[in-house]
Amino acid sequence: MNTNFKQVSDLVGNMLQRVKTGELSTEYGLNFLEIKYHMLLNYLINLTYVVLRKCSGHKIENDPSIDRLIEIRTVLEKIRPIDYKLRYQIDKLVKTAVTGASVADDPTSFKANPANLMSQLPETAGADGDSGSGDESDDSTKVLEKLRKAKAAKAGGPGKPESSSTGEVYVPPKHMAVPYEEESKSDRARKQMDRARKRALGSSLIQELKEEYLDTPVEISSSSRALQKLSRKEREREEYEEKYLTRLPITKADKHRSRKLTTLGEF
Repeated sequence: MNTNFKQVSDLVGNMLQRVKTGELSTEYGLNFLEIKYHMLLNYLINLTYVVLRKCSGHKIENDPSIDRLIEIRTVLEKIRPIDYKLRYQIDKLVKTAVTGASVADDPTSFKANPANLMSQLPETAGADGDSGSGDESDDSTKVLEKLRKAKAAKAGGPGKPESSSTGEVYVPPKHMAVPYEEESKSDRARKQMDRARKRALGSSLIQELKEEYLDTPVEISSSSRALQKLSRKEREREEYEEKYLTRLPITKADKHRSRKLTTLGEF
């Protein structure tokens, strides 16, 4: 432990020295990672305080540090899906920062660039040619003008407005490229087992056996088994949306299930 502590102390001290000298820039970064690191630091501080209290023989019951540890741990668990979604973007930025250039095998670097289709000749070169091209020349001019506008918008950076002549604002795409991770056979088998176990535990036969042989109190309800099943599906949907902070699309089957749930509830 002492060896690891010395290594960590030397590493942190060296990093702090590089930050103070300006060798490591901390101006531009992800706010999500900054918040996460601050929370991890507070978690370790409170955890060290609890260990110190226990080693000193003091009581930790009703100590405020316990509540802080629970709160920080809960927040860290809830932001795990966000961390998973940003993993590809973070890894890409880290590789770029380490190597100093973009990754050569990055799939997004092979996308089509419409600006390469623009003519590299001066604009006055076309004035010496044939002036009787008619509509074809007008169409080519319009296409080149659109490509110039697209190139100017790209050079201005995402989120920055275009030239005042167009009056339009560049809107960056909302979709972020992420690698496709194929699901392994073990993961598929585990999910199938979980679904089968959930279906078995939710069946009417298991419910009747639990009511007959277990000592737990039986809840008397006037709702039917179908109504309980539909209500359980709605609860699962709400739990998924709250866990992953997203809205699931409502299909025709979901609308039909909602109407059926309302109809059964009226009886």
